[in-house]
Amino acid sequence: MAVSSNHVVLFPYMSKGHTIPLLQFGRLLLRHSCKQPTTVSITIFTTPKNEPFVSEFLSDTPENKVISLPFPEKITGIPPGVESTDKLPSMSLYVPFTRATKLLQPFLEESLKNLPEVSFMVSDGFLWWTSESADKFKIPRLVFYGMNSYAVAVPVSAFKHKLFTEPETESDTEPVTVPDFPWIRIKKCDISHGFQSGEAAELIIDQRMSTTTSHGFLVNSFYELESTFVDYNNNSGRPKSWCVGPLCLTDLPKQGRAKPAWVHWLDRKLEEGCPVLYVAFGTQAEISNKQLNELAFGLEDSKIRELMEGDGKLARENVKEYSKMAKEALVQGTGSSWKNLDLLLETLCKSNHRVVG
Repeated sequence: MAVSSNHVVLFPYMSKGHTIPLLQFGRLLLRHSCKQPTTVSITIFTTPKNEPFVSEFLSDTPENKVISLPFPEKITGIPPGVESTDKLPSMSLYVPFTRATKLLQPFLEESLKNLPEVSFMVSDGFLWWTSESADKFKIPRLVFYGMNSYAVAVPVSAFKHKLFTEPETESDTEPVTVPDFPWIRIKKCDISHGFQSGEAAELIIDQRMSTTTSHGFLVNSFYELESTFVDYNNNSGRPKSWCVGPLCLTDLPKQGRAKPAWVHWLDRKLEEGCPVLYVAFGTQAEISNKQLNELAFGLEDSKIRELMEGDGKLARENVKEYSKMAKEALVQGTGSSWKNLDLLLETLCKSNHRVVG
């Protein structure tokens, strides 16, 4: 039986919060390949210090290849040997670190010359320059940020309506209603990245420009959860959004190591029927001691038990409902995200697929 053969290139940004979901998408592609009359192979680009993590994450999957590109040296402000954001001494170095990734471009293009025909490329939105490489080799490029449609739609609406610029809003914390979504109120500080200046603003512009010329967004969400925002994005003249998530529900890598201590602790709390409140800052947020103390005092004053039994109980019920919907979205052949992946592969691969068999 003849089957079509497709080859997909993935290039994640060098930050775990960006890398992990894109690798999960790679696992989803390979899982899809096992259940369809088509074969999919993937090539992942990364750097030497990130290769062990990438390789281990995909160690139990077939048809994948990891290529390391030499990370640039002697970048002002970046310590030698740093190839990921979690190793940066300060996130204030994010801009020079991200700018430095463009020096990988000639190595990427040299590698692309020697690869089998590529059906399409998925690269992180932070790696804006990969758009140039994809165009050079006539490879359709999809953008991946790892986030949902809400996080895109609300800022787009805010800037379209000039919420904080006409008239200019002086307060960073005054809530303002978003016209396209009147049930949502946001503050200027919620989208402060849009008001940056200098080198940070220039980087954001480059990333946005490369996004607008791409063949679409990969969205780490599912249509039923946020259909309003998916439809808004797809009707705003922007590249099409493809919901293919939630990617955290794809097949997990086989556990080759013992559970860490914190997982054992969570397991004990589950057995004891003791609810746990998870407070997240973002993996690389820089929190001062003063802020940490204020948070601790706030949690004490909020009476955690009442919170967990009141609003928390309702939230957990909602989570169960949405969890069921999320799993259904990835069901082979019938789920919305699975169908989107079918359509995505059909759309991007039909013009350049190879037939084997």
